[in-house]
Order: sequence, then structure tokens, then C-alpha cells
Amino acid sequence: MVGIDQVLEKLSTVIDPDLKKDIVSMGMIKDLELNDGNLKFTLELTTPACPFNAEIEEDVRKAIDELGVKNFDMNVTAKVMEGRSLDADTGMATVKNIIGVASGKGGVGKSTVSLNLALALQQTGAKVGLLDADIYGPSIPLMLGMKDGFMEVEDNKLQPAESNGLKVVSFGFFAEQAHQAAIYRGPIISGILKQFLVDTNWSDLDYLIVDLPPGTGDIPLTLAQTIPITGILVVTTPQDVASNVAVKAIGMFEKLNVPIIGVVENMSHFICPNCDEKHYIFGDGGAKKISEQFNMPFLGEIPLNSGIMSGSDVGKPIMITNPDSPSSVAFRIAAKNIAAQCSILAAKLQEEVESEGSNEESAPEASTN
Repeated sequence: MVGIDQVLEKLSTVIDPDLKKDIVSMGMIKDLELNDGNLKFTLELTTPACPFNAEIEEDVRKAIDELGVKNFDMNVTAKVMEGRSLDADTGMATVKNIIGVASGKGGVGKSTVSLNLALALQQTGAKVGLLDADIYGPSIPLMLGMKDGFMEVEDNKLQPAESNGLKVVSFGFFAEQAHQAAIYRGPIISGILKQFLVDTNWSDLDYLIVDLPPGTGDIPLTLAQTIPITGILVVTTPQDVASNVAVKAIGMFEKLNVPIIGVVENMSHFICPNCDEKHYIFGDGGAKKISEQFNMPFLGEIPLNSGIMSGSDVGKPIMITNPDSPSSVAFRIAAKNIAAQCSILAAKLQEEVESEGSNEESAPEASTN
């Protein structure tokens, strides 16, 4: 007769490919019951967007089959790990991961990437928010068809607008700014961003995507210095002029000790609709060079697609209008890779907290003599 210890021992041979740890020690096996040969438990994955979820589930089923258990019932769920210190951020303690999307220069499609990645994560079942932090040129409302959108205030908190399952905050929702240039000095800009971050009712979010303005100015600095964030996603295009400037953004965040989640290459190539061949119009390999130079993950490449541009102009993102297009598939792959990196950062954070706790417990008490 198979016992619980044997079940756990067998399940501990199943390794999460991202975290490089077994699913038992990671606490991914919940509510295990074994009665008269009937086995039942819940497999709680680290994120619904993990690229290896199906593989892990299959490995678990194989492991149980090898034990010879005939009656087996497994419920599969996902609970996103906390990739930042919530104890150090009481103002945003309900947001598990904050991902800043940055670029060294404008024109690389950073806002388009931010929006479609947010939608891709939301479509996996995650709870996602999108903060348009480009105060000077907010474009997210236009891309979502929310030109008439607005944010209410309740209990001294901004209430995000909602679109396609996303909670959205943008300076573009303020009507008086619709046809005016935003001319503000750094301290005012920083104050607006802080209000959008900590004075907003974000509710319970697995991921908050923050679309940063290009460059290394006040807003990226404010984000990095105001609250703990999970990390920065760098967006670039293949050509050297873009990747060389993106390096400056990476350098700034490294100096601020902010983790770099990885790099995504937008406008990577054009797929010929007649021959399905890839054409590298803007060059090849800019993001991969950055990945190798800074030893950071290369998370995906988004092909050129006229539907992305036209969809952004009329408020119909390609993840909604054409979810089976090569671009949408690329966004989903990148989103899953980003979620995986957030889980890896969360696991490292968890290890650091546990290590600090054990060191405090083992420290000798101060002498009273």
C-alpha cells in the first residue's frame, strides 16, 4: 500500500524548469489526501502564465502513475508569487509584482508592447493593471479606445478605469490635458507619478505594468526610488542606434540596484504573408547582443505587423482583434517568459528573507553583564 511519504518523495522528483527546485519544497502541493488508495491533492503553480505549466502537470501525472495509484484526482490552480517586498511597501501592499517597461529612446513601440503584454498576461487569468506613466505623452487611452475614459475618486483614492479586463490609470484621462502639452518641472512630474502609484485603489493585482517614458529622466528615477519594484523590462529594436541607447537605461537601473527582468525586441522582423519567410528590415540581433552583454534573459521578439499600428490608432489592440496572428503569439510567448522571470525573482527574494530570518535566530543574545 502506497503511503503519503512515498507520494511526497515521488513528487519531489518533479522539478520546476524555471525555479530549478522540486515542487514539494516549493510548497506547490496543497491539501494532499490519501484514503484507501484514493489520492487527491491540488497542484498550485507559481503563475498562470508560466511557460512550463503543461509540462509540470504532465510530469506530476507521470510520477503518480509510476507509483501505481489507481484513483487519482488532481486540481490545478495558480497563485502568483510576490516578486517584491510587500512589507516594505504598505501603500501598495496588494500588488504582487510591479514591472517597469523602459527604453533608451522613443519610437521603439514601448507603449504598444506594454499594452499588449498586459493583455497577454490578463488572458492567462492573471489580475493585471496598466499604469501609463508617460506624463508628457500619454498614449494608452488612445490605444484602448478610451478617449472618453475617466477616473473617479472614492475615499481619497483614485479608482482605475477598466478596459478588456485591465485596470488602467493614465494622465490622458484628464480632459483638460487632451489638447494641451504637458509642461511640468521634475518635482511636479514626480508628485503625479507617486499619486498614481500609492493613491490609487489598485485592488489585488498579480502584475502592474508601468509604461515609462523613454530615457533616464525623472519618472524612471521616481519609480525606482519610491517603491520596491519587481524589475525592469527593456524594449528595443534590432538596429544599433536603438540598442546602444537602451544600454544607458540598463546602466541607470543597475546603479539603482533595480533588477532587470530582461529584454524584448520589437519590430524584430517582417513575415512575408506569401512565403512565410522572415525579413530583417531593421537589422538583426540588437536585443540578443544586449542580452549577451549584460547576461540578462532575452524574452522575445515581436514581428512587424501593420495590424499592430492600425489597431493602436483606432483603439483595438491586436491581442483583442487578432489573437491568432504571429504578433499576438509572440506577445503571449514574451508575456509567459516575463512571468517566469518574475517567479524566479520572487523565489530569490523568498530565499533572502528566509536566510535573514535564520541568521537572526542563530545570532547570539547580547550579554547582560
